[in-house]
Amino acid sequence: MIGILPLKYLTPASWAAVPLTNLQALLSDHAYLERKAASNALELLNRWPEPKHPENWAPTLSSIARDEALHLHQVLQFMTKRGWKLERLHRSAYAGDLRKLVRMGRGPEEIIDRLLVSALIEARSCERFRLIGENSSDAPLARFYIALAAAEFGHYSVFVSLAKAVLPAKVVKVRWELMLAEEAVIAQHQPAGPGLHSGLN
Repeated sequence: MIGILPLKYLTPASWAAVPLTNLQALLSDHAYLERKAASNALELLNRWPEPKHPENWAPTLSSIARDEALHLHQVLQFMTKRGWKLERLHRSAYAGDLRKLVRMGRGPEEIIDRLLVSALIEARSCERFRLIGENSSDAPLARFYIALAAAEFGHYSVFVSLAKAVLPAKVVKVRWELMLAEEAVIAQHQPAGPGLHSGLN
């Protein structure tokens, strides 16, 4: 069961048509995003706030990294069965735009921003996975994406909770609302294409 997402901009169901008619490109893009998500969780594992990191910081982030690595493996399995290979290069303008919101060199503020950017990506991915699953005529693919949507919802919630372990909840809430508003603008200004975080035609 997927809960209610806090996103300020909701992607129209029509968005799914382009990715679903370009499955090779979608899955290749998705694979790289899962790889990046796993790397991000492992990087955050060593970025706990000083002098003491929150309880279960490392186990929680290592668990997320494990989940993302598994998702990467599953996406690659879908591609292999279809005889498809990964594209050699990949960049995510969406993630790059979100990373510009991080207050670098600001100690705990940088850390909560990194966590909240991770939460935003997971929340938007959850929404897009659900749209793909609900609109796909490929039953195994549809089941896979619906299951992934539930997992991403869980990850988004965990990242927000970790942020609240770094700074007071009221401080995180104010920052979260601001970043949600920024994400809504960023999501609507992405170029069109088959990628998971692409914009509309």
